[in-house]
Amino acid sequence: MKIIQPAFAGTLESSDLQVRIAPNPEGVIDILLDSTVQKQFGAAIETLIREVLSNMGVESASLEIEDKGALDCVIKARVQAAVMRGADSQEIQWSALS
Repeated sequence: MKIIQPAFAGTLESSDLQVRIAPNPEGVIDILLDSTVQKQFGAAIETLIREVLSNMGVESASLEIEDKGALDCVIKARVQAAVMRGADSQEIQWSALS
């Protein structure tokens, strides 16, 4: 999927995260992560985000993520929602979401 517009998903409530995504003119994935559990799980969270982006075919995007201790399933759902909104896509590719 190609990110064509800025979009966001999620909240800043406890156990959630907010994902802001935008097109990246440099043609790479750029992730800025701010997490309450950064020291313990920052690397794992970033790996999961990159995996979701790869599964959805995103090759270029800038993401700003504020995590308040979200579980993996929430992280995946929020990233997927932000990608679909940023790509202005209504079509769900179920095989990419697993």
